[in-house]
Amino acid sequence: MTGMFNLAVFTRIIAAAALAGVLAGMLLTAVQQIRVVPALLQAEVHEKAAAAAIPSAHPERSIGHDQEAREPTNGMERAMLSGVSNVVLAVGFALLLGATMVLGGGRPGWRSGLLWGLAGYAVFFVGPSLGLPPEVPGTEAARLIDRQIWWLMTVLFTAAGLALLVYARIGAARLAGVILLVVPHLIGAPQAQFHGSTAPVEVVEAFVHATVIANFVFWLSLGALLGFFYRKLA
Repeated sequence: MTGMFNLAVFTRIIAAAALAGVLAGMLLTAVQQIRVVPALLQAEVHEKAAAAAIPSAHPERSIGHDQEAREPTNGMERAMLSGVSNVVLAVGFALLLGATMVLGGGRPGWRSGLLWGLAGYAVFFVGPSLGLPPEVPGTEAARLIDRQIWWLMTVLFTAAGLALLVYARIGAARLAGVILLVVPHLIGAPQAQFHGSTAPVEVVEAFVHATVIANFVFWLSLGALLGFFYRKLA
């Protein structure tokens, strides 16, 4: 009976994650097209203008025709590629969130799903963004591998810290949770040697603001939809 129950729960998580991921990924794509993409396109215009102004004596720093040819055209093609990647990413996050939701106990539903979605937003976006905020094209940045390592560390520490704060019953364990939340930011995110962006400040601010909103909508919708479909499929 236990094996059948586990298999049933596992199957329900997969089905709920697939449904929630598709819908949340499509919603994220729509919000991005309305709020994020306009600022992104403006930043790309400034980036390409700055690249074109680089003297031909430094061809290694210019944007080549082959690279431009590989870029998706603005409009429908870019929206479709973004939509597909968003759906795939959303399904993956939904599987992770669904497994955590079930292991965390309680009765999953859209209300509890909102809380789990908020936790996902804190873990995967808010925590890392405090050190590595969203960047527009043309922004000076530290080495990719260094940023990836710090991002992963921050995600793991934030998740563990929140888990201790919510589930721990001992004061010392909760204190450890607070320490885990703070440690990545005490270490500090890797930063570029020289700070700057080819895009104007107002474009950068618009992009960051739009990205914050898009991710907030995405995570709350993903959590709510996941809890809703998990209960409906019971």
